[in-house]
Amino acid sequence: MASKSGGEHSGHRQRLRKKFINNGFDVFEPHEALEMYLFYAIPRKDTNPLAHKLLDRYLTIGGVCDAPLDELMREFNLTESAAVFIKMLPEMSRLYNESKISNKHIIEPDNIGEMFRTKFIGRTSEATALMLGDAKGKMLYFGIIAKGSINSTDVPIRKVVDLALRHNAKTAYIAHNHPSGSALPSESDLTTTKLVNQTLANVGINLLDHFIVTDDDYVSLRESESTGKIFVYDS
Repeated sequence: MASKSGGEHSGHRQRLRKKFINNGFDVFEPHEALEMYLFYAIPRKDTNPLAHKLLDRYLTIGGVCDAPLDELMREFNLTESAAVFIKMLPEMSRLYNESKISNKHIIEPDNIGEMFRTKFIGRTSEATALMLGDAKGKMLYFGIIAKGSINSTDVPIRKVVDLALRHNAKTAYIAHNHPSGSALPSESDLTTTKLVNQTLANVGINLLDHFIVTDDDYVSLRESESTGKIFVYDS
C-alpha cells in the first residue's frame, strides 16, 4: 500500500497533468510548467523544489534550458539523463517549428525573418543559415550551412555558392545569429554581406537579404539599407 506522502505526490502529478490536458500551459506559472516537464525525467521525486531552484538561478525556462549541461548536473545534482532532457526542450521546439516551415514551398517575404529566427531557437553558439529559391519564389533549400562565426567567410561563402548552383537557385537569403547579443550589424557583417552579394551576382544569383538574429529579435540588412542606415547591396 502506498504511503500517504507517496499518494499525495502521485495525486499532485495527476492534478497537474489534468490541468495541462484541459488548458495547456496557458494557466501554469513558469515553475509549474517546469515542474511538470521534469516529471518525465525524474519520475520518483518531487520536482517542485528543483523547478524553483532552477528558476531562482536562471530566471526563465529559456535560461534553464541554455544552462551548461555539466553545470546542471554538478550544481543541481541532476543525472545526465535528466540534464539532457532539459537541454532537449529547445532543440525539440526548433525541430517542431522547422517541420512546419519545411511544408511551405513558397517563400513569403514578410515571414522570412521569423522563419530564420526559428532556425536559431536554442542555439547558444553562432551559426549561419541559408534559404534558396527559384525564379518563381519556390523554396529549394533551407538549412544551417555553417557553425561558428560568420567572420570566417571562406567556408560559408563557398558553401553558399555550391548549394545555390546545385539547386539551380535564382535567389538567396542568408542569416546568422548573435547569441545573447545585439541584432545590430557589425562592420564585419556588412563586409561579409557585400562579398556574398558580389560572389552570387557573378553566377547569376540574387542575394535578397541578410538577417541578423538574436533570441527575441532580428534585423534585415536590406531594410536597414532602405532607410539609409547602411550601404551593402549597391555596387
